[in-house]
Amino acid sequence: MFKGKKHTRLEVVIGAESVFRGELTSKGTVRIDGCFEGNVSADCVIIGESGKVIGDITGKGLIIGGKITGNSRGTESVEIQPKGEVHGDIYTVRLTVAEGAAFEGRSCTQKNNRELEYIPAEG
Repeated sequence: MFKGKKHTRLEVVIGAESVFRGELTSKGTVRIDGCFEGNVSADCVIIGESGKVIGDITGKGLIIGGKITGNSRGTESVEIQPKGEVHGDIYTVRLTVAEGAAFEGRSCTQKNNRELEYIPAEG
């Protein structure tokens, strides 16, 4: 997950065979391995390889190993893992896109804690 940082505890797990519709807010870590339709807000959001989110996600740190269709806002970091797919805009301080990952949208990274710089995704 996040190297060198203390993790918040795992509060919510949506299993691979589960489908959830609604809005989810948590102070801890949320892991989604099933299908979630709606917005997610937590300290840390992990989308597992089998996970799919249709909606916006917000958190300090986002780890995307599955698929998200919606905007992502990570106040500290967003990481798209090799099998991850993002179809939407990303707003963060630090963006990591692994080889093999798919990203279709715009990225907006904060520079020097003052201004936002828009960087179009290559694709």
